[in-house]
Amino acid sequence: MLTSTSAAVVRATLPAVRAHGEQITGAFYSRMFAAHPDLLDLFNRGNQATGRQRQALAAAVVGYAGHLLGDDPVPWGPIAERIAHKHASLGIAPAQYPIVGRHLMAAVGEVLGDAVTPEVAQAWDEVYWLFACELVAREARLYHAAGVADPAEVWRTWQVVDRAAETDDVVSLTFAPVDGAEAGPFVPGQYVSVAVELGDGAGRQIRQYSLSGAPGLPTWQITVKRVLGIDGAPDGVVSTFLHERVAVGDRLQLSPPFGDVSSVGGDGPLLLISAGIGVTPAMSALHDLARRDPGRDVVLVHADRTGSTHPLRRHLPALSAALPRLRMDLWFEQGAADRAVPGVAAGIRARVNSGRVDPDRIPVPEGADVHLCGPLPFMNQVRAGLLRRGVPGDRIAYEVFGPEMLTC
Repeated sequence: MLTSTSAAVVRATLPAVRAHGEQITGAFYSRMFAAHPDLLDLFNRGNQATGRQRQALAAAVVGYAGHLLGDDPVPWGPIAERIAHKHASLGIAPAQYPIVGRHLMAAVGEVLGDAVTPEVAQAWDEVYWLFACELVAREARLYHAAGVADPAEVWRTWQVVDRAAETDDVVSLTFAPVDGAEAGPFVPGQYVSVAVELGDGAGRQIRQYSLSGAPGLPTWQITVKRVLGIDGAPDGVVSTFLHERVAVGDRLQLSPPFGDVSSVGGDGPLLLISAGIGVTPAMSALHDLARRDPGRDVVLVHADRTGSTHPLRRHLPALSAALPRLRMDLWFEQGAADRAVPGVAAGIRARVNSGRVDPDRIPVPEGADVHLCGPLPFMNQVRAGLLRRGVPGDRIAYEVFGPEMLTC
């Protein structure tokens, strides 16, 4: 809790910090990377280039200040937990927080100038350290639960044992631990970080990918869409690396599973809604239920451009056979509905629709837990439609990747 003196100062200065938030975080990253270039390896350089990372950090800091003041109606706990999971998947250590704090406060002074009196600096320093201490405590619990004694030991070496092209721009990679130990458990909906050495002086980069296979197997699987830059944004360097340069037999560093969103919900009916590569946690849930709860009442709603771009569709016939109460509602923006799912349409129980998903036409089992994953505008539209139809908000879980995961 902020001291009363600091709370008054933060309340008075919060509008200025909010208005200049992205300038402050932009200056912060420039300062920190200049002093500690090794930290570049922890950050998505594409998000740095587009400004998404500084937008997310600004929103998180301002949101936390509003939380401390009691002015923000959005519950802070789930946001903090989401940030902590992301940090743990990167191996963030407590010793890195003083570095961030020093450069963040210097950036506040650089941008706001003489407005940052000693009293203002002290108040915002208090905000930062309350924020940092909360995250350090949450991350410590996550490391302990994952069996990680030291954040520096979060990485484990895995070998690619299978590679399968799912579509023209999506590939699945299956990994086994090099040390011969068990792969370890995870909850459908969780993700792992994958660290790659790009070579040619480009350094190391880390990305998060949902686990797309079933828990309880001796291997883990991720499914990766190749990211092509649009509107001046760079191509995805890690997704391109995984598509072009990783083959069976290669070794990569993976983190333990993290993520606070389960795609299997409770024990009752389940509604899985996805778009594009967002189908990966839904497929993990279906594979999991086929192994341990095949009688579950499940609806899969998936949206894609065409049947040919639908990732992981090759698994649908087997899942349809293993899950007798699975219904599918597939939406494709292009292509004739009767041949929308090449090679699998005859082997599944599905209603195939042309066009974009209409939230009013989504079949919602009574009392269902709902899991959403896909582009943020898609999820916002579908969630709003489900809320209008009376689905309780606390029964709608959603998965967000990228900097938006800090604030959504």
